Amino acid sequence: MTRIVILPGDGIGPEVAGEAALCLALLSTRSGLDFTFESHDFGGVAIDNHGTPLPEATLAACRGADAILLGAVGGPQWDGAAERPEAGLLKLRAALGLFANLRPARVIAGLEHLSPLKAETAADADILVVRELTGGAYFGEKCLSDDFGSDVWAYTREEVERIAHVAFDAARRRSKRLTSVDKANVLASSKLWRRVVSEVGRDYPDVALDHLYVDAAAMALVTHPRAFDVIVTENMFGDILSDELAVIPGSIGLLASASTGAAKVGLFEPVHGSAPDIAGLDVANPAGAIASAAMLLDHVGFSDAARALAAALEDTIADGCRTADLGGDARCSEFGAAVRERIAIRSGQMEAIQDLVAMNRGCCG
Repeated sequence: MTRIVILPGDGIGPEVAGEAALCLALLSTRSGLDFTFESHDFGGVAIDNHGTPLPEATLAACRGADAILLGAVGGPQWDGAAERPEAGLLKLRAALGLFANLRPARVIAGLEHLSPLKAETAADADILVVRELTGGAYFGEKCLSDDFGSDVWAYTREEVERIAHVAFDAARRRSKRLTSVDKANVLASSKLWRRVVSEVGRDYPDVALDHLYVDAAAMALVTHPRAFDVIVTENMFGDILSDELAVIPGSIGLLASASTGAAKVGLFEPVHGSAPDIAGLDVANPAGAIASAAMLLDHVGFSDAARALAAALEDTIADGCRTADLGGDARCSEFGAAVRERIAIRSGQMEAIQDLVAMNRGCCG
């Protein structure tokens, strides 16, 4: 039995996570994966209901889970709160020891025109950012007064070594190219980063390693994105570069992410935010959440199901069923239903197709 905790969160989170969870449930039923699902408050809704973005019951459920699927957190209604919804996410990552954040971004064939880059520049771009998630300036000691502010930006050898191994292993499964991004010409922490990554690289002679300063990497991502395969970098640089990378495929709504660590549990979520302006309108793009569910399946050991879900997602887009951000008119629920129909088609479950046809009427095929 595989225990999956759903954290719908805020804004469009419940809508997109709901569609992804239905895809997982269909795969569980039709493929005998034996998933169990439970939903818990997290983020702003948890502040409203429990006074904290990460209630003890939610944390306990996450600790006992095999995987966590998160929708989105945050919204302007909590701007004045003593603790913002996003604080719950930082606490959850720290509590579960989730030190590695993986953000893949690939330009899907036929959607090159949606990229802000020239189509010929964006075509075939396929990049994975491996971001260190629990160190650096975000977690260093902080000092703030009326006249002074500081954030300690520190890394240990152990922190760099463990994220480097994650990145090299990922590169081995792809095209065996890894770019380490730092600012070693200025920052002491980056000098350590570059030295340790190079040392770890000796254990991976089949992976080609190169180093770039973060400013050069930011420029190259938008001028020559195909030059990259896997990028590994520290927390703040990874936060910035992965958000830059998110626009290249044409919509942030397409992108997934995974946060993992030494423990079995992983956290999977779309890259986009809570988009409160469209919450409840059934117009959000659930593709990022569904792609995150595919990463979840791979994490818990069901690689065939992960490939089936990812293929069904791309088939849906290729067949013309697209939400507004992709130039279409499919609703969130219609898009999710279309993906599930294609799961059924790929698995040869004609009975499932018949059950799902009614859900899919009015969608783009």
